[in-house]
Amino acid sequence: MERQVIAKAKKAREAARKLAYLSTDIKNDALLAMADSLLKNTYNILEANALDVQEGAKNGLSQALLDRLLLNQARVADMANGLAMVASLPDPVGEVESMWTRPNGLRIGRTRVPLGVVGIIYEARPNVTVDAAGLCLKAGNAVLLRGGSEAINSNKAITNVIAEAAIREGMPEGAINLIETTDREAVNFMLKLNGYIDVIIPRGGAGLIQTVVQNATVPVIETGVGNCHVFVDRYADLEKAQRIALNAKCQRPGVCNALESLLVHQAVAAEFLPGALEALKTAGVEVRGCERTRAAAGWVKPASEEDYASEFLDLIISVKVVDSFDEALDHIYRYSTRHSDAIVTENYPRAMRFLNEVDAAAVYINASTRFTDGGQFGFGAEIGISTQKLHARGPMGLKELTTNKYIVFGDGQIRE
Repeated sequence: MERQVIAKAKKAREAARKLAYLSTDIKNDALLAMADSLLKNTYNILEANALDVQEGAKNGLSQALLDRLLLNQARVADMANGLAMVASLPDPVGEVESMWTRPNGLRIGRTRVPLGVVGIIYEARPNVTVDAAGLCLKAGNAVLLRGGSEAINSNKAITNVIAEAAIREGMPEGAINLIETTDREAVNFMLKLNGYIDVIIPRGGAGLIQTVVQNATVPVIETGVGNCHVFVDRYADLEKAQRIALNAKCQRPGVCNALESLLVHQAVAAEFLPGALEALKTAGVEVRGCERTRAAAGWVKPASEEDYASEFLDLIISVKVVDSFDEALDHIYRYSTRHSDAIVTENYPRAMRFLNEVDAAAVYINASTRFTDGGQFGFGAEIGISTQKLHARGPMGLKELTTNKYIVFGDGQIRE
């Protein structure tokens, strides 16, 4: 296992040196070829994915996790479209962000350069294989992928298809690498590959992220566990609020930007809750609520402290009636994972206060939290959604996969 990981990391390191100075045209041609190859090989990819879904169902994966794992023709097409969109975006590598002249005549500039080798550790979402590879290549990085065992057949099929297409278009061999062993020790080994890997980005649940953060010696960009909130203010358009809450919870419940906790101002609770709770129930959502929520619908289960702190990643939601705007802010401050939080209100000052006081990577006014996504933000795809504050925060696209280099132009200057 160790030999396999080191061999692939070495290939990635060698490829990264060449990738750093490849032209934008070569990178874009490779991305378009990768997209085309995905579409041409859809049948083989779906066949491999069916094996993973079948095994996942046998092993008791929840319906939400099976949905994350599942590929279909439309999702493969979406992955291909993401690569084409990344190809259409400006290349950040080589961009000179600023230039200034010192009194001694030195001209100093700051330019964007690739990070180098990016390690991605992720769970049962085979689309991450494509998003990560595409973004890393466009930003001039080699990528070392280690997906979850649940998606091993899908990831192998996808990686073979896109890696071959990329090499045909001039990408160096080793630009895209998949760690194929399902041995969990491979993850622990990757976390300590200083000198081979420049940064590791984990994508998955809280357990995976904390394992990486606590054990890595390689620098880590921490992506987000999403205990996301929607607050229905006393000045909310209640029809709009119900539509947003249903979308944020039900459109795809197994992802990190899905709604997990609904807060309702007591002034509108009696009018809003009966219809909203019934709509959630009809959509198959298990509701866990406070006493005032349960008074509005007897079938609601009692919510515990743990429920308000949970990222369910399933058709489960916690609901709480709050007495005031300040109580809603206090609740979010206490339980939020700083991923995505939203307010539904028609009151501009309160909307602005929510925007300013809620500390999250993405804060919404009158919109679903499900929009926290690189594709939805216009990045083509995303490498992850960072909830930390250093280097990158929120959906990470091309620019976040680069760093700075200072360039200095002189004419014989020496320091006195």
